[in-house]
Amino acid sequence: MNLGTPLKLTGVIFLLAVASTGHTHAATGTDTLWRLPADTAQHNPARQQALELISATKLPDSSVWWPNIKFNLFIENLKANIAYPLKVYQGSNTNFCGYAALTYLPLQDDPVTYTRFMLDMYLNGEATWKNIRFAPSPAIHQVAGTLRFKGILDIRPADQLWFLMLADHFRSYLNFFNRRFHPGSENTFWAACNYGKFNRMVRQMLGWQVEAHGSDLFRPHFKNLYDYLNKCLLTGTTYLYVNNTYLHKKNHNKFRGSFPTHFIVLERISRLPGDGDRVDIVYWDYGGRTLRQVDLQFLKRIIFGVSHCTPPDHS
Repeated sequence: MNLGTPLKLTGVIFLLAVASTGHTHAATGTDTLWRLPADTAQHNPARQQALELISATKLPDSSVWWPNIKFNLFIENLKANIAYPLKVYQGSNTNFCGYAALTYLPLQDDPVTYTRFMLDMYLNGEATWKNIRFAPSPAIHQVAGTLRFKGILDIRPADQLWFLMLADHFRSYLNFFNRRFHPGSENTFWAACNYGKFNRMVRQMLGWQVEAHGSDLFRPHFKNLYDYLNKCLLTGTTYLYVNNTYLHKKNHNKFRGSFPTHFIVLERISRLPGDGDRVDIVYWDYGGRTLRQVDLQFLKRIIFGVSHCTPPDHS
């Protein structure tokens, strides 16, 4: 069996770990397929309310604040994010993965706040999320909508605005030499999101509690990683901070020292029958879900951080 081959469930991979319910299990030869709930706006009142908010809001055909954002693409982008939140994608050859990972939470938990914020940002050039005022720099106002050669992100100006705005507002030690946006900064440390910055964004923007273990340099120690991850999945959304390069290698045995590069959402982890060290993991990694079989020892080697996120009213 080739343990390095993922079974793609929907679109591109997105590496966040999220609790999920209602899954059924079906065996397909040597692989295990998890049938996950459909990711649409149907039968979801919050998403329906967000879509209705877009229809009810009077917007100009162009914005003086965002001269390079095409109105029709902006609206289509917002509607797609609300109706199909798992398809949010950070774009090719960018360092926006941390912001795309963060986006999972508001699109799943509070799409109305996300929608109202984006509409306000389009209309006024700045907006408030909770108690945080976001006032993007003039450079961000000009570049949003112009990014090219980024895959589907090229025609998603709302996502460009959102990612650029977050990178412009939240800073970390990675911005020591990259404090201001310049053409091409989306590919540099200016846009990068380290572990501490990611957890800070979740806490400050969303007000969620974050139990974080790990760092940018050293892997965390867990007495029983499998039990800990399953416990996290029962009560919240679990992000894994991993070295994505090795996750996608076909030969997991060829492992060398490395650094974390990616945030993923873990939705399921289960032991394979008859093999206590091999597990199935279902995860969301920017665009869709993927099922993969890995050894627990390998999983321990690629994980640099585990962030267990719970809503404010969740004990």
